[in-house]
Amino acid sequence: MTIRLPGADGRSRSYEPRTDPLVVLPDGAPLASRTVFSAAHVVADPYADVSPGAPAAVDWDATLAFRRHLWSHGLGVAEAMDTAQRGMGLDWTTAAELVRRSAAEARATGGAVACGVGTDQLTGPATLDEVRAAYEEQLALVEESGARAILMASRALAATATGPEDYLDVYGHLLRQATDPVILHWLGPMFDPALEGYWGSGDLDAATEVFLEVIAAHPDKVDGIKVSLLDARREVELRRRLPDGVRCYTGDDFNYPELIAGDEQGFSHALLGIFDPLGPAAARAVRVLDTGDVKGFRELLDPTVALSRHLFEHPTRFYKTGVVLLAWLAGHQDHFTMVGGLQSARSLPHLARAYELADGLGLFPDPSRAETRMKSLLAVYGVTS
Repeated sequence: MTIRLPGADGRSRSYEPRTDPLVVLPDGAPLASRTVFSAAHVVADPYADVSPGAPAAVDWDATLAFRRHLWSHGLGVAEAMDTAQRGMGLDWTTAAELVRRSAAEARATGGAVACGVGTDQLTGPATLDEVRAAYEEQLALVEESGARAILMASRALAATATGPEDYLDVYGHLLRQATDPVILHWLGPMFDPALEGYWGSGDLDAATEVFLEVIAAHPDKVDGIKVSLLDARREVELRRRLPDGVRCYTGDDFNYPELIAGDEQGFSHALLGIFDPLGPAAARAVRVLDTGDVKGFRELLDPTVALSRHLFEHPTRFYKTGVVLLAWLAGHQDHFTMVGGLQSARSLPHLARAYELADGLGLFPDPSRAETRMKSLLAVYGVTS
């Protein structure tokens, strides 16, 4: 059996899907050598009568089932993050409900969960006091849910701050009142252009110094940092300057195998959007790393980088479309629909290549179902095999 896949050059090519999927049986035992979170997507309700810009409609059963899938392989879930379309279709009211439901499910199943804290309930220009209050509201909700908090970068703070001192003030205020240590998240402008100049400077070296100053002032309140700059060298340099006890969670979807493997001076843990579609494969690789077999870990995880680089190619912020496509093809949901209509954010050739790369890795538990679903998507676009 073959399938015709359209290419970026306007021509189609014949592809023969593999028939032997990667089989990784669930093993809920925690991963030992690294702390690993998968930033999980939300499943939209395809029957809801909503339009782009309207409050999100979520299929809660399918959304929570996907989190149980990740937990069953020993991964933690990073909830209500960028992968879940925060600020790109997922409004704060729905995100708050997602945090509550996911945290409750984690308690019931014994899974690890950390939840995003931001300021996205603000809808217009804001003062620094309003930014602080918005962060406080979300931090309180996450702490009440029993989950670890991830202080995400704030579009409102980026728009309001006049320099590094405003970041030091806002983050210092939040860290002083946090009940438990939090994860600080530095999301680069390639993921969200509104975050250009975060930490008070467009110069990444200067911004790094401000970031480190925040951490150094409150090391007991920082569990770790999540770095999403797609710059392996910068992450390693930053990692080596962290205070003892503060972890680095890589968010680099281009260079994650080498960063997780580490070097003689340390390694990164992981909090990655690509570990949504790679969940079982990533867990298998880390379990090999748990035995001390770095070479075996790299042999398993390095081949996945081509898929990740494809999904996260420019414009990077639309990587969620490929993530949800693969969830549908893998059978984790019954449709290819996203909140905010974001399923239209990538081209058909991009989606076809994502299918090809994921199939080549054996990521689809039922390759024939994935092929049938991909053909149905192609047919909607007028492509027939």
